[in-house]
Amino acid sequence: MIKDAFYSLLNSYTSDKNVIEELWTEIETKYSNSKRHYHTLKHLENMYNELTQCHELINDWDTILFSLFYHDIIYNATKKDNEEKSAIIAIERLNTIGFDKERISNCNKQILATKSHITTGDNDTDLFTDIDLSILGSNWENYTEYYRQVRKEYSIYPDILYNPGRKKVLQHFLDMDYIFKSSYYRDKYEDIARNNIAKELALL
Repeated sequence: MIKDAFYSLLNSYTSDKNVIEELWTEIETKYSNSKRHYHTLKHLENMYNELTQCHELINDWDTILFSLFYHDIIYNATKKDNEEKSAIIAIERLNTIGFDKERISNCNKQILATKSHITTGDNDTDLFTDIDLSILGSNWENYTEYYRQVRKEYSIYPDILYNPGRKKVLQHFLDMDYIFKSSYYRDKYEDIARNNIAKELALL
């Protein structure tokens, strides 16, 4: 369970049970907001499952876990600074538990990288952004659930406004040389992701 993973992670840095509980409650509350349909605790669970499958490829496990928990802690479909605000909260919370400054900086970079999903050349950051996009390479049933959930998060916009924007995002992925930066995820999901995206585009 994702909560257990968080508690286990925090126990390495603080023995204050109240601090751990407060930090988890904040995460649980944010990701359980009624306006969220995709960027939820389930999204974190799915990402965590992906992480565990490539554990041996990751250089700094704890930092990438903190990036996972905080990368979407702020999410508002009408705003364009969600990643920046999420990174600020991550920095503040990691400072409270005395996490290493350089590792906090790396966490900040990983969270900000989910804004553009471009290649950074940093192993952990590229793996992290690939994991954030791993849903694109899931089976069609799961992919369909994903894009319908995203549509719900943008429900304030009518199709006449949403569809062109969604098409632009999807076409951007198809225009990339590679959607996934790491060879691990490229081999695992690249072809499936491109097929899924093309099918969604055809439906819009």
